[in-house]
Amino acid sequence: MKSKIRPLLAAACATALGFGIAGAETLKVGVQAPITGSYANEGQGIDNATRLLAEQINENGGVLGRQIEVVTCDDEGTAMAAAICGKELVNEGVAMVIGSYTSTCAEAAQKTYYDAGVIQTSDGTADGLTEKGYWTFLRNSFPNSAEAIFAADYMINEKGYEKIVVISDFSSYATGLAESTIDELEKIGGNVVSYKKIKADSQNFTPVLTSIRAMNPDAIFFAGYYTDGGQLRAQQVQLGIDADFIGGDANDNPDFVKLAGSAAEGAFIINVPTPQMLPYDVAEEFLADYEAEFGKLPPSIWTLMNADGMRAIVYAMEQTGSFDTKEAVDYLHAMTEPMPGITGPLQFASDGNRIGSSYMTFEILEDGSYDVVYAQ
Repeated sequence: MKSKIRPLLAAACATALGFGIAGAETLKVGVQAPITGSYANEGQGIDNATRLLAEQINENGGVLGRQIEVVTCDDEGTAMAAAICGKELVNEGVAMVIGSYTSTCAEAAQKTYYDAGVIQTSDGTADGLTEKGYWTFLRNSFPNSAEAIFAADYMINEKGYEKIVVISDFSSYATGLAESTIDELEKIGGNVVSYKKIKADSQNFTPVLTSIRAMNPDAIFFAGYYTDGGQLRAQQVQLGIDADFIGGDANDNPDFVKLAGSAAEGAFIINVPTPQMLPYDVAEEFLADYEAEFGKLPPSIWTLMNADGMRAIVYAMEQTGSFDTKEAVDYLHAMTEPMPGITGPLQFASDGNRIGSSYMTFEILEDGSYDVVYAQ
């Protein structure tokens, strides 16, 4: 399998040396994302945001006098392609990699970036991503464990569900979120009557849903991705299963509504605030610039999370006056005050986790818009 590498600028080759870069006329920024495949709109959003940021930074003189060159590798949303992307981007001489969208793909290339001293920032939420001791990894979102605590609180303390079914696919992200949520539910007295797994992209979920119907649950928590979540919700309604549908954060995508159709109305999604809800001037400005550049808004908050990851690394290089990647990461770990981010204050713990979290539950309305029904 050969991945698709797409450069922004034709420039002299930069070679990764030690924990920095040398002999480079540009600062190479890699994007590892699903440009094609099931999660293409998310991957394209990450790529678009990275290129827009690069253009804006370059117009203002670049980073320490160097222009940014963006090199994109399509990991197609698969671990095999992601592993190839890791090797190809390192060979391209990138100093940092933005992505990938899924935890599975981020993990597949993680050690390659660590071995090369290349900083990786990803929205992947699987807790395991920050448990390997790789100093090169920075999570620009929040871990499954944080969402699980919120989800359990919402389902038990707010909604009072008595019989909950949990469904996930077999990916690192979905399995981790499902298991963490089950643990948190059980800690506070929740009754999980079944935990089911589905094969991603299988489209026909009738067998699983039919077995669930006999359990007469009052809630279905789905920890997978929007491409399956929308269809799962549509088929749930078609089968007459009268249970609330609560989707985890990876269901927060416009395609969930498209795939669910009219059944999307009344479904719930748990995530951090959507892009349009962010109460920050820098968010408003970046959203306006993004829409002007690409003729549409970002597909989800994950686009902006990854943009913040890039902004943090660039900021650290400017503050240290160096392109040395280890110095940049050490600086971010040592910050006592957060930097302003598009998605809120940006600060990282020593293990690479982003500090803080702010989840909400959204109900999908008839027109596909969101109404915030619960927040902490």
